[in-house]
Amino acid sequence: MREPAVTWWPEHIPAGTVSQQLGTVVDLFSTSLSVAGFSVPDDSLIDGLDLSPVLHNNTLINRPIFYYRGNEMMAVRVGPYKAHYWTWRNSWEEFNQGINFCPGQEVAGVTTHTQQEHTMQPLIFHLGRGPWEKYPISAVTKEYQDALSRITAVVEKHKKGLVPGVPQLNMCDMAVMN
Repeated sequence: MREPAVTWWPEHIPAGTVSQQLGTVVDLFSTSLSVAGFSVPDDSLIDGLDLSPVLHNNTLINRPIFYYRGNEMMAVRVGPYKAHYWTWRNSWEEFNQGINFCPGQEVAGVTTHTQQEHTMQPLIFHLGRGPWEKYPISAVTKEYQDALSRITAVVEKHKKGLVPGVPQLNMCDMAVMN
């Protein structure tokens, strides 16, 4: 999902400022601490980044965004590219009960009712040209190979430094689904 964020901070952020900064909800904690004049405690591991430089002077922070479901990395965004390693929408059982997570957003091979593995040949989209992720880049193109090479390096670095933790909310638990 991509949603815009709106900030209003007179005397700090000029009116009409637009930024293309990528951020996630986990960045809110670190950014809020920084804006309030505090820092993340040294004894705490925090996933989010401090995006206050974006607020103060619109300095973009180049960073990947990783999309997980449980312990499985489903996709990653690097620059304008997003690679999907696993795709699915929801189960046939849920869909037949009227639950549709992507109404009107069906994409062949992407929004399926069974989990599809693309780890050997990820689906790669250029979000600047197609923010709706409807048209994957052909795997036989130079653009695909260049993007895959760049993305693979980022993913390998990420996985080498990853220390798995215990999920606080297991999204596969029926008690928290829907």
